[in-house]
Amino acid sequence: MPGMNSRKAHLDGLAVGILLVCCMFWGLQQVLVKSIMNEVAPLFQASLRCIGACMLLLIWCRVRGIRLFERDGSLWAGLLAGALFAAEFACIYLGLRYTSASRLTVFLYTSPFWVAALVPLFVKSERLRPLQWLGMACAFVAVAFAMREGLGAANHSALGDLLGLAAGALWGLTTVSIRANNLTRISPEKLLFYQIAATALAVPWLSVTLGETWSFQWSPLAWGSMLAQTVVGAFASYLAWMWMLGRYPATKISVFVFLTPLFALLFGTLLLGESATPTLLMALGLVAVGIVLVNRQ
Repeated sequence: MPGMNSRKAHLDGLAVGILLVCCMFWGLQQVLVKSIMNEVAPLFQASLRCIGACMLLLIWCRVRGIRLFERDGSLWAGLLAGALFAAEFACIYLGLRYTSASRLTVFLYTSPFWVAALVPLFVKSERLRPLQWLGMACAFVAVAFAMREGLGAANHSALGDLLGLAAGALWGLTTVSIRANNLTRISPEKLLFYQIAATALAVPWLSVTLGETWSFQWSPLAWGSMLAQTVVGAFASYLAWMWMLGRYPATKISVFVFLTPLFALLFGTLLLGESATPTLLMALGLVAVGIVLVNRQ
């Protein structure tokens, strides 16, 4: 991927295209996870896709001659980013034990606010103007509105909400740590390796501790889902995201993640037969308005 050090102040067509594709797949990935949970437990899924992505990344780096283990002063900052990334996944899946997916999603997507509030403390050029904060608020309100039925779910507790908020904070803090410690100076491959390797080491233990069943007696749908989650999700899309963090403002690309839960609702409607309402289209439109406001030059 060209021009790691050629940072841009605004998003171009390439950036918007990559972000839309990534958010669409991440939305689809939520459906893929949900569709096979009766066969493959959620933390088991997260473990396998990160372990598989590590193997793919090692092969990718070997073929391209990218060195992952040379000394470059990034070890401790990289381990911090990896620990935050792994902790985020743990909070998400633990939170789902205490609350509904829709309710947790709203709290999870407070992440861009952490990025917008904290990254400018370390990178002055990423400070948002009042109109851009308004755009971010519009996008968040759209997500909360689309998930409003889940917010009133009976099967929730304060612990689930707190874990959702913690996951959102950890997601945002992962991005903040990457920018604050200038980890974008290293290759996107090494930056990704820190994060998925830490998750591949930590999450399987959590899965076993929570009593999830590890079995590979899966249907073709489950195999296909895990293949897509590993190759496209944990490897290709995350690698593209790391490359984006090294080239574009983190505050401006983070607002795009508000599209992910709305794409998940859309794919759930198309593939799982879940009910669709005009609310979804309205929410997508409001998120689009928010993205435009945040990225206005």
